[in-house]
Amino acid sequence: MSKLLTRRPDRVDLTKPRVSIQPHQGVRKLTIKNLRPAARQDSLDQYYARAFGELQDALRCILERKQPKQPLERLYRNVEDLCRHGKAKEIYDHLRMICEAHLQHEVLAAIDRDAGNVHLGVPKLKSVHKHWVIWQTQSTTIRSIFSYLDRAFLLNQKDLQQINDMTISLFRRACFKHTELNRHGRLPGPDAISGMCDLVEYDRRADARFDAALLRDSVSMVNVLNIYGKYFEPKLLSCSRAYFSEFAEEHSAASLKSYITACEGLLAREDFRCNAYNFDSTTKRQLMDDAHATLIDEYTDKLLDGESLSKLLDENEVEVLKALYELLRLSSIQKKLKEPWTAYIKVAGSAIVNDTARGDEMVVRLLLFRRTLDVMIRDAFDKDADFSYSLKEAFASFVNDKKILASWKTGTSKVGEMIAKHIDLLLRGGLKTLPQSLLSDVQDRADAEKSGQASTGDEDAELDRQLDQALELFRFIEGKDVFEAFYKQDLARRLLMGRSASADAERSMLSKLKSECGSSFTHNLEQMFKDQALARDEMASYRAWREGNGHKTGGLDLSVSILSAAAWPTYPDTNILLPDNVASQVEQFDKYYVNKHTGRRLTWKHSLAHCVVKARFNKGPKELLVSAYQAVVLTLFNQVEGRGGDNEVLTYQQVSEGTGLTGGDLDRTLQSLACGKSRVLTKNPKGKEVNPTDTFTVNKAFVDPKYRVKINQIQLKETKEENQATHERVAQDRQFETQAAIVRIMKSRKTMTHAELVAEVINQTKSRGAVDTAEIKKNIEKLIEKEYLEREGNSYEYLA
Repeated sequence: MSKLLTRRPDRVDLTKPRVSIQPHQGVRKLTIKNLRPAARQDSLDQYYARAFGELQDALRCILERKQPKQPLERLYRNVEDLCRHGKAKEIYDHLRMICEAHLQHEVLAAIDRDAGNVHLGVPKLKSVHKHWVIWQTQSTTIRSIFSYLDRAFLLNQKDLQQINDMTISLFRRACFKHTELNRHGRLPGPDAISGMCDLVEYDRRADARFDAALLRDSVSMVNVLNIYGKYFEPKLLSCSRAYFSEFAEEHSAASLKSYITACEGLLAREDFRCNAYNFDSTTKRQLMDDAHATLIDEYTDKLLDGESLSKLLDENEVEVLKALYELLRLSSIQKKLKEPWTAYIKVAGSAIVNDTARGDEMVVRLLLFRRTLDVMIRDAFDKDADFSYSLKEAFASFVNDKKILASWKTGTSKVGEMIAKHIDLLLRGGLKTLPQSLLSDVQDRADAEKSGQASTGDEDAELDRQLDQALELFRFIEGKDVFEAFYKQDLARRLLMGRSASADAERSMLSKLKSECGSSFTHNLEQMFKDQALARDEMASYRAWREGNGHKTGGLDLSVSILSAAAWPTYPDTNILLPDNVASQVEQFDKYYVNKHTGRRLTWKHSLAHCVVKARFNKGPKELLVSAYQAVVLTLFNQVEGRGGDNEVLTYQQVSEGTGLTGGDLDRTLQSLACGKSRVLTKNPKGKEVNPTDTFTVNKAFVDPKYRVKINQIQLKETKEENQATHERVAQDRQFETQAAIVRIMKSRKTMTHAELVAEVINQTKSRGAVDTAEIKKNIEKLIEKEYLEREGNSYEYLA
């Protein structure tokens, strides 16, 4: 209310000075008057009424999706004026009432109408979402007009919702939570939720009715309405569990590979859908848990079926097994996968080592098998240490299975023998003797570089890696004495015949064996290398002595390897008639050595000798690399050369008498010269076998593109009899070692029970080879007979 300050007019004397205070009259009176007429109040009431009416009209236009007649700025000022006039609560209640009435009548009716008045999920969902989008647009305009009400009044009211929350709450209440049915007797919300689940179902079944945009927008809608966890998630999970059960039942009749592939695809699609359409993380986790429970836990027997898994492993289905491993990762049954894995390895490995028809391929097949399994662990099982440990246990089991002894009838480890022969093949021929699949792949090279090892792309490094692979098989065998015996024989041949592909590889392998088994295991092997070095020094000394004494060589260059009898394998003594010039050189060296080393004696092993023989043929001269046996036979023909006709023919008997060779040695020698690839002799009659009635002549028409020709030295190959003799010798040595261990133990303990003695013997002899308890008992009986022990009840006493 405005007021005006006035005063009464006075007379003024212009001739006198003006003073503001009249001391005799005092302060003058001031009269304040109300200048606003009574009609002014009526004008204000009309203004507020008009402002309220304009807001009502604007709300009606907004809800009818029309442009308000008044500018939004004026409408905002009307709200501000009404709020300042104390009408804030009245405006809020009126706004809520109008919005609620609009939603309950017009919007619900429009939703039913747009959905075709049917209660189908997807059509109703489309209609609900359409009107939700409209309502959001309307709400935005309403909030902008009534923003002053939000900031000045509602912000400080704890029991009243702000406009944004109110509009969301009203739509949720109208469509999803209202306790009263609409005029059609059914709320659209449940149908809309069903429609969302139907869309997920369409996507799962690749139905063309699937609408990705609608599903994504619908998830956003229920999140904003805050009904995702209460209505949508439970419905979705319930429908999903039913789908998972149907899916599992449908695919369970297929093969394991098909089932795993189908499950992997389903889980990948579920994961993608949850991420692509913004499902909550709890929904995703629960969906995956339900899928695993249905697809995996309920079908454990199928997933762990040994026969099906064996087929996948046989076919090297890395991707399928990787999928299976990933499927089981979140399940408690993952560890049970080791059982069929271990069983498969034992069965497949036993089949390899018991295959007597392919014994020569045993170790290569085992290495290929091990390589396949290692790649499977690396690429499919995520380098799981449990699977690696199971693999080693399985290998140790079938490698030392007693059934192998029965299959091969060797009495000792056949696997140990074949590993020694495989290493011999590697050290003689290098990598070219191996199949390509055994060599390192790109991933192996990358792992080697990461670990700081030499690149497996280098040939020496790859050879060293292959030796390590063979050594891993060697670690599994309990009969290491068998390996030692055969490795020693093969090493001797390589050293004596100069057949090692790499001296560095030989030393590396010896170092590996020493590290693995100790110095006692490699003592004799190291002595063999020392003997080779001493022999070179001895020959240098001999040549110097010969030159100093003026001894002539007669065109013959003799080289002798002096071997320690204890370190080298035992070779049979053979009587052979050497050519005169060779015999004289051998005798000369024998005298030199005996005179130089008093008390020593040389035993000549001509079966190990080899030499180069110069031969003349019609097409020119050749140098023949042959064994001593072959050289003796060939030089025998020098005695009949030039006689002409049948006089240049030697019979089987004549060759035998002229060389001193008989039996198998002679047969193999003649066969290598007359029936092999390089036939320097001609046999009559022709054939692959040598008979006592055959005759032989020099093949003067012999040709070969090389000047130096290597003739196959059959007598250096190990025969079946020699192989069996080696196994028998190992078995016999094992008996002696067992008896020695028994005596050693009893000598220190004096008295022991049978069980204690057997356990201690097994413990002391296991590094050399497993001894059966029955064999230990037999050796105890032998020692009792020899009066080393005496039985007292169930105990034994040592007899000094």
